[in-house]
Amino acid sequence: MRRDGPSGSPQNRSERDAFATLYEDRIAQLDAVEDRLCFGRLDMRDGDRLYVGRIGLSDAEHAPLLTDWRAPAARAFYSATAADPGGVMSRRHLTTRGRTVAAIEDDVLDVEALREAGLDGSLAGEGALLAALDARRTGRMGDIVATIQAEQDAVIRAELDGALVVQGGPGTGKTAVALHRAAFLLYHHRERLERRGVLLIGPSGQFLRYIDHVLPSLGETGAVSTTLGGLVRGVDTSTVEADAVAAIKGRTEMADVIASAVRERQRLPRRDQEVRIDGRTVVIRRADIRDAQARARRDGRPHNEARAGFAKDMISRLTTQAP
Repeated sequence: MRRDGPSGSPQNRSERDAFATLYEDRIAQLDAVEDRLCFGRLDMRDGDRLYVGRIGLSDAEHAPLLTDWRAPAARAFYSATAADPGGVMSRRHLTTRGRTVAAIEDDVLDVEALREAGLDGSLAGEGALLAALDARRTGRMGDIVATIQAEQDAVIRAELDGALVVQGGPGTGKTAVALHRAAFLLYHHRERLERRGVLLIGPSGQFLRYIDHVLPSLGETGAVSTTLGGLVRGVDTSTVEADAVAAIKGRTEMADVIASAVRERQRLPRRDQEVRIDGRTVVIRRADIRDAQARARRDGRPHNEARAGFAKDMISRLTTQAP
């Protein structure tokens, strides 16, 4: 479509560009999920068999071949237990390398139903979670989509509205859960979130490079990532402090020190000052500055935010002096 070039009416050109963008995004998505595309299967009591993967795929007749792990139908893959199988007889984990199945692990959730269906002799494996723990490390964070635990699944599938805080010790999977939640929300609230955008904030560029493969591997390529320093234009955060200096700056007491330093610089001039504006003389009075400072501090906002209100107040006071 790109090679054909612009032709026809402006509407035809617009449609061509829209379709080209659609196909490009789809190609990027399919390329990103090529590795370990299908990782699970559910055998249901009613005879249905459901394959679970990174994205949803259908055949030419629109019959589902692969169910997206974020779809409601796939939730049982993570939440079903032997105590509450929810209609699932067995859950199969598939380990693949490229397009080759390398290993199979089965979880039996309803033994009696499995025997009645005559499938109890086809079980294999020693557990998908142990296999994932033994997997070769690559120096980059991998997704956990095939081994999400029930507690993690509850966090990932929580409602969109409001703030969600995920807490846990080092190595408990907080970052992985947060990334999978972002992919889940983009799947269920795509129209809303694509208009507003999804922003991932990490502590450093190295950290972002470590996790940058996770969302694409889950079929999502539209999120933007940055560091805290990248949120403010013109701020350079590339300097690395010595350990002793970093330890001091990282103390909570430093917040009070910085606040005191900023307050110290909010000074009054020694005397009233005259300023010429458009041929007229106005006086910047110490009393006006003092009152404007007090009003700006009243709301308890940070200095940079309160500064705009202070400036507006002073301008208003100065304009009253003009005839």
